[in-house]
Amino acid sequence: MRLAIVSDIHGNLRALEAVYAHIRQNAPDVIVNLGDCLSGPLWPEETAQYLIAEGWPTVHGNHDRTVARTPADTMEPVDRFTHETLSAGSLAWLSGLPLRAALDGDILLCHGSPTDDETFLLEEDGDTHFFPSNEAQIRAKLGDFDASLVLCGHTHTPRVVSLSGRQVIVNPGSVGVQAFPGLTVTGSPHARYALATRTNGTWSVSHHTVGYDWAAAADRAVACGSPDWRHGLLTGYAARSIQSQ
Repeated sequence: MRLAIVSDIHGNLRALEAVYAHIRQNAPDVIVNLGDCLSGPLWPEETAQYLIAEGWPTVHGNHDRTVARTPADTMEPVDRFTHETLSAGSLAWLSGLPLRAALDGDILLCHGSPTDDETFLLEEDGDTHFFPSNEAQIRAKLGDFDASLVLCGHTHTPRVVSLSGRQVIVNPGSVGVQAFPGLTVTGSPHARYALATRTNGTWSVSHHTVGYDWAAAADRAVACGSPDWRHGLLTGYAARSIQSQ
């Protein structure tokens, strides 16, 4: 079995289209999406329609939940922009996404942790930076969830962690946003995704970086009123003024 894993698209349709073209070359059995699909000053409605048409197994992220389920006047500016841009149908789709999902009996999809879309499953929050969680910390956040493959996003940081025993945890990184100040800095603007392949009961994982027209994404952010997104989209390094995650 081969899975393609995407996460944290944040409305970056240009990055998503390039990632999907690359994924198709690897002929996965299924593509899964780990949330934070639309929030960003880019193409939220167009991205929603793309994802609705594809119908991939998808869980909601913290920004998806905020955009779909909280009063607009309490949202951060980018979430409010996204909410105001989305059609009623796209908002209904976003509102219906689950916190977690199971696939093939032994694969778990979540955005943060299985019980909280804002918890960093593989990292600890050091306020100004992430640092890796140890195995005891990860197990505490997993609780009773014992799927052999656990897929998470949220931190935009590509990682693979093998716990003692049978569990493998994968964060594919972000399709659409490669930098948040003090938190995530990938150092390049390339879109990211991961492939997980099960052979004789064992999972192997590969991370992939994909070029796309990030200049178009940066120009779109400026046109949509968020010039502070430009630097990160062009470089993979965070401008200090961009909103935190």
